[in-house]
Amino acid sequence: MRRLAFGLLGLLALPPSASAQDAPAAPAFVIGEPKGVALSGAALDARTQDVAALLRCPVCQGLSVADSPATMALNMKAQVREMLAAGYNQDQILAYFERSYGEFVRLQPPMRGVNWFVWLGPVAALLAGGTVVAWALKRPRDAARVDGEPAALASTPSDLPSRDTLPDDPRLADSVRRVRELAYGWPDGVPPKDPISTS
Repeated sequence: MRRLAFGLLGLLALPPSASAQDAPAAPAFVIGEPKGVALSGAALDARTQDVAALLRCPVCQGLSVADSPATMALNMKAQVREMLAAGYNQDQILAYFERSYGEFVRLQPPMRGVNWFVWLGPVAALLAGGTVVAWALKRPRDAARVDGEPAALASTPSDLPSRDTLPDDPRLADSVRRVRELAYGWPDGVPPKDPISTS
């Protein structure tokens, strides 16, 4: 008899099962009473798809709960359906899942806190990039001017050799002639006469 009494006391002292501990809290406890209209039929199906499309699947990369084939996404979609049928509105459902999974669960995070960087970061990067490109395009045009005139119209330095000029060293001059003959096809490395001046 004593053994039976101790056995019963031992069973009562055990903690509840792990599945009961890990079960998600009831929506009413987390987000309050339903504030919407209870849906059913085709309206429920359509609204379930719409709300599930706003939630990110925690298992998949970048897929919404509506599009994901993962078991977790299917369970979340079923929970969205149950909550819509119970009369919870979209904001309550999103708040419920955000409370359970964090802000990451929303495919379109609300504009608050650090999320401003997510929304405005691409626009700021685009503006900064456009400014850099405009500055880079403007700078060479200004640098290409000499005393207000385009560099092409400015006088060229006189110390540059012409194409007829050969080095003073005879061996180097021979090499330059050979290179000109091979590269340009000029006989004996001498450039042809300017066709404009002969006509």
